[in-house]
Amino acid sequence: MATDADEMDDGTEEPRAKGGKGGLILIIVTLLALAGGGFGAWQFFGAKAEPIKPEAAQPLPPRYINLDPPFVVNFEAEAMVRFLQITIGIMTRDVAVETLVKDNDPRVRNDLLMILGNQTYASVSTAEGKEALRTRCLESVRAIVKEMGGDPKKVEALYFTAFVMQ
Repeated sequence: MATDADEMDDGTEEPRAKGGKGGLILIIVTLLALAGGGFGAWQFFGAKAEPIKPEAAQPLPPRYINLDPPFVVNFEAEAMVRFLQITIGIMTRDVAVETLVKDNDPRVRNDLLMILGNQTYASVSTAEGKEALRTRCLESVRAIVKEMGGDPKKVEALYFTAFVMQ
């Protein structure tokens, strides 16, 4: 009775060689089948899925900058002195723009006070007048951000969070 050790000693490896070739062919066929199946599954399922764009999938959350204290200006209306108190919030999604606005708070407040102080009672008593004022204030903040090296488009909105006339 010959053992594996005896077969190796006499130099004949015929029984192993025959089994090895058949096993190798079986392994190659199996690998090709698996690769083909994997490729087919990838084509079938992968072709239907849209690639996820990082900026489209997860927009940055809005960041609000509240300009405190509220703005208080006076103006004349038909020989009467009137007061306007406005609380303003600025919206951006960019941390750098938020920092720029906060770092330039005195200038932002100054420019907005100049705009608000030049209003008339008639111009801010209508919805259209308030919207025009809001747009003008937004443009002013964007101009400051641009001058300081930021992207003015990233100042997305300016809101009047309180608007009181007396």
